[in-house]
Amino acid sequence: MSVIRRAEATWSGNLASGSGTVSAISSEAFSSLPVSWSARTESSNGLTSPEELVAAAHAACFSMALSAGLGRAGTPPEHLAVSAEITFDKLDAGWRIVSSALTVRGRVPGMSAADFEAAAEAAKDGCPISNALNPSIALSVEATLEE
Repeated sequence: MSVIRRAEATWSGNLASGSGTVSAISSEAFSSLPVSWSARTESSNGLTSPEELVAAAHAACFSMALSAGLGRAGTPPEHLAVSAEITFDKLDAGWRIVSSALTVRGRVPGMSAADFEAAAEAAKDGCPISNALNPSIALSVEATLEE
């Protein structure tokens, strides 16, 4: 079964001094979030960017993939805290997302730190957003099991 999600963006003006908005149409979870080129390449100043939205998507997707894997292993998590750090850099070919670094801290009763790290690696490799980004960018995960 296919699922389709939709977002829309608007833009006015040239790249350097123009601005726009991005909205989640399918869920209506957010509307008219402001974006600009300077928010992408300099200071965000309260505006979002496509890269921040990719980071949010990657963190959310990875947390679900890790939770699913831990559950299948019989060790469902009590809590997972995930962050994703997207690096946007100017290369010879132009501006590109070059990496996504995931960090996860989790409380998983009955699991060893080594098994948690292995589960995090598997989730990184199996997460649909990771698959959409890979192989064009470097993906990493740092996993810490909390007591």
